[in-house]
Amino acid sequence: MNQFKKNKFAIFGLVVLGLFIFLAVFANVISPYNPESIVESETQPPSLKHWFGTDEIGRDILSRVFYGSRISLTVGFVAVVIAIIIGIVFGALSGYFGGFLDTVLMRFVDVMLAFPSIFLILTIQIMLSPNIYNVMIVIGLTSWMGVARLVRGEFLTQKERQYVEAAHAIGASNLRIIFRHILPNAIAPIVVAATLGMAGAILTESALSFLGLGVQPPTPSWGNMLMDAQAYMRDAPWIAIFPGLFILLSVLSLYFVGEGLRQVFNPKE
Repeated sequence: MNQFKKNKFAIFGLVVLGLFIFLAVFANVISPYNPESIVESETQPPSLKHWFGTDEIGRDILSRVFYGSRISLTVGFVAVVIAIIIGIVFGALSGYFGGFLDTVLMRFVDVMLAFPSIFLILTIQIMLSPNIYNVMIVIGLTSWMGVARLVRGEFLTQKERQYVEAAHAIGASNLRIIFRHILPNAIAPIVVAATLGMAGAILTESALSFLGLGVQPPTPSWGNMLMDAQAYMRDAPWIAIFPGLFILLSVLSLYFVGEGLRQVFNPKE
């Protein structure tokens, strides 16, 4: 971990990410107003009363950004968990058993990768009712392919090691060898992929909400806040600046942390 500590960008990312997690967990405690309540009769610029100003109908932007962090981080985390689970199952089975099963599973992965993910997500979302649960599931179901390839590569390497041969020799089952012996030794690239995948999931959720296919108003998310701000970019730019800044900082922080972890797990790079 010394190498991680030396990476100033990774430390910065970890601090900012920790702050955003704190905001998400305690949003209902630290937010000065209810995010859906109209607290002013008209749009107000940033001031001591409203640090981030108010939006087009007089809601406090600071409170909405805090609650939006809860939505965005939850979507990112759950979507990545879904993607990681599916990717591990596909990659582990493919890399461990090889042969015909490997060919079939990897061709399916290739087919999934052939579809532009954003168009696939948009199509599914149009068919379903847009809500936070569908957003998490859809993003997870369309972002596991890279994890599957990473896990497959690690399993192809690890299954030739002596500890796997020893496990076979003592009669360990295939499931035990996969999940008890090989998977813990292949966890490093999965952790990095999960960190970067969460950044991608937050961006995807923001894009869907911006297009009106994600989290629906009045529930605040950074994406639908940007959607509402489109018509006020000249007269009240702060309505777009603050949610956009939070999206930028969260994604950058996750990328910095992911890069720091990659250097820790691959010190020779």
